Amino acid sequence: MKKTLFTLFSLLCLCREADAFSVTHDFTVFIGPFNASQTSFTYALSPDSYAVASKVKTFGLFNTLYPFEARYATTGHIKNGKLETTSYKYQSQSRFTKRKKELIYNEQGVPVYRISSKNDKEKKVEITPDPKNNETTDLQTVFAELARQYNQVKFCDSRMEVFDGKRRFDVIFKDEGKEELAPNQFSPLTGTASKCSMYIDKLGSEGDDLLWQFTSDRPIYFWILADEKTGIPFIARIEVEETPLGKMNVYTHNITIEE
Repeated sequence: MKKTLFTLFSLLCLCREADAFSVTHDFTVFIGPFNASQTSFTYALSPDSYAVASKVKTFGLFNTLYPFEARYATTGHIKNGKLETTSYKYQSQSRFTKRKKELIYNEQGVPVYRISSKNDKEKKVEITPDPKNNETTDLQTVFAELARQYNQVKFCDSRMEVFDGKRRFDVIFKDEGKEELAPNQFSPLTGTASKCSMYIDKLGSEGDDLLWQFTSDRPIYFWILADEKTGIPFIARIEVEETPLGKMNVYTHNITIEE
């Protein structure tokens, strides 16, 4: 559940090349028959730094059945056009389990320590140096990198390698053409949208992570629109055709842009 909502909402970090600004997305999430979550995602981008933060909280009957709340935060520098992570923090609370995780990075943006806890039992682990980790990034920074690419060349096609302190895996984005979006009772957004897909390759799921069991043959689809006033792109819809509890639909019901 934690990675499901986080990763889906992190897709909203699509932005233009400009001076410092931030974009906050507010979502309504449906999973199968459930109105499952009210969620927010904010990213900020300046010429030399970036920050990404998301908050996930289950809602209504779904919260009664599968209570879950999480916060994610990443910060980093932009040096010579490259995004280098300086901080990654995560905390969550499910019915029986409280988790925290923090990655400590060196000056080159490579993780050197992993601090994690489960129900307040904390451990600090040194990450063994491996040249394969040097060109990887964290999962939130992936979407900041995608944002820069999309605004430069207006397409999603890309492949990025992520290292979460334990495992490396690939995140693959593909262009899926254009589609017309009509407003509905969950979202007022409309227009000609760019449709993209996201695949996560070689990523497993364990423990209380109920829904995040996607593989490379289960894409996440998302539709991108641009703000009429600023031209800043954002995600209007997200769809996952299959989860253990049914189809997932995510609707953006509000966008807040600060420049």
